[in-house]
Amino acid sequence: MLALLYDVHGNLPALDAVLHDAERAGAERFLLGGDYALFGAWPVETLARLGALTRVAWLRGNGERWTAHPGDAPPGDPVQGAIAACAAALGASAVAELDSLPEQLVLDGARCCHASPISDVRSFLPEPADDEPELLAGVSERRLVFGHTHLPFRRVAAGGIELVNPGSVGMPFDGDPRAAYALVHPEGAVEHRRVAYDYAASAAALRAAFDGAWTETVARRIETARP
Repeated sequence: MLALLYDVHGNLPALDAVLHDAERAGAERFLLGGDYALFGAWPVETLARLGALTRVAWLRGNGERWTAHPGDAPPGDPVQGAIAACAAALGASAVAELDSLPEQLVLDGARCCHASPISDVRSFLPEPADDEPELLAGVSERRLVFGHTHLPFRRVAAGGIELVNPGSVGMPFDGDPRAAYALVHPEGAVEHRRVAYDYAASAAALRAAFDGAWTETVARRIETARP
């Protein structure tokens, strides 16, 4: 069984809760879909925990690209403050290694990326949008797995391509603060799962871990599960 883990964002307690749930459910492989460390209280520990997993496929998200190239990211807080804190915590070698991860891959017949096959910041929403044909141009696989929006959903797009967003492990944006991920069963069925953890403690830990106004913005996102 394959576990789809996206958008952990340095939230170690949420990651630990998801890994425990996935392992109990029988997950043997992991797809890690990017945005591992940025914005969280535990960037180093989160990477160490993910690095200890076996049978893992890694993708680069916009968080890894932005941390390596801050000029590519939106100006001001919360993004620039979080990038500076994350880069200082990880160190130049780890930042460069994460930046070198692949942008997309094909796994079990599904195309996997962070946001969409053409961009790590332009993505799909639960309801179809006008730019969907552009985002799907050139995709021949019948399933596309992605994250970035922190909104778990599954639907079939025009042309019959199944869109699967497992949601965010560390910072959901659908109003439910529980950690989100998905399992792909051996026969191909996708199961979205939510796991309770102490999200208020994670928000408090972020406020205590780093200085800067950006921490309050991100802590509120963790607490409210809203952008």
